[in-house]
Amino acid sequence: MSRAKPVVTAITAVNHPVSRLFAFAKERHAIYDKWRLDAPRPWTQDQILSSYRFCNVYRELDAVTQWITKNWRTPNMDDKDLWFAMCVARLFNQPDCLQDIGYPVPWKPDATLKKLGERQKKGFLVFNAAYIVSTNGIATSKTKYVVNDVLTPLWQARERLRPKPEDTLNSYHMLLGQMQGFGSFMTAQVIADMKYVAPLKDAKDWWTFAASGPGSRRGLNYVLGRERKSPWTEDEWRSELHRLQCEIAPMFKNARMPPPHAQDIQNLLCEWSKYWRAVTEGKMPKQRYRA
Repeated sequence: MSRAKPVVTAITAVNHPVSRLFAFAKERHAIYDKWRLDAPRPWTQDQILSSYRFCNVYRELDAVTQWITKNWRTPNMDDKDLWFAMCVARLFNQPDCLQDIGYPVPWKPDATLKKLGERQKKGFLVFNAAYIVSTNGIATSKTKYVVNDVLTPLWQARERLRPKPEDTLNSYHMLLGQMQGFGSFMTAQVIADMKYVAPLKDAKDWWTFAASGPGSRRGLNYVLGRERKSPWTEDEWRSELHRLQCEIAPMFKNARMPPPHAQDIQNLLCEWSKYWRAVTEGKMPKQRYRA
């Protein structure tokens, strides 16, 4: 089967792989700035970025994160069980669904299931497709599985699972990651929310912690010139991510862009994976967009 003809953009014309990754980040953030200022379209001449959806360079700027921050995280930043609310938020990850659920502390599983059932009867979405949530082979509906088998056990273990002042992001990732339904990726999403409030906002690895996902592993392979599916151990991936973070940070500074923490770099690599695969293989992202 013939290989798709590579797509040529201003970003692909940059030869150095890290500079190319930064060119992508700079152009994506410029789109955000133009959107924020309600500038006239088009916001970019890049044919891929103008046609398909990519997350913001900084996770805190994404629409779902901004909703969660405004409605749940900031008003309840002193709640010792905010971590649980962030687990609920990221499992459903759908603002209008979260609005219907309401701030979920204290946890009321029966009432939550009733609200979710009402949404489903009306044909409204319960889950956001951005994150993959499954029943892990359990024969039940995904909604019941998340409420009864994932969230309720979390709530029951809340005293053990509350973040503590001595926690690092990595140690808390290991603790929460022991729970049903919380693999490495989903646990890291909760940490990315919780790192902005006490006690994790003072974690010594605030800038350097990240956990890989399939997209960011592929993205780092692309940056390093490896085959897309080349395997990583988590330690190897984190070591290379740290090196990349150090190399790309001056580029952000010179462009007067905020410095990215490691989780932002991880997210950037995931989006880069989608972009570079579109460039080299002609496999475009699933979601359309008009910049």
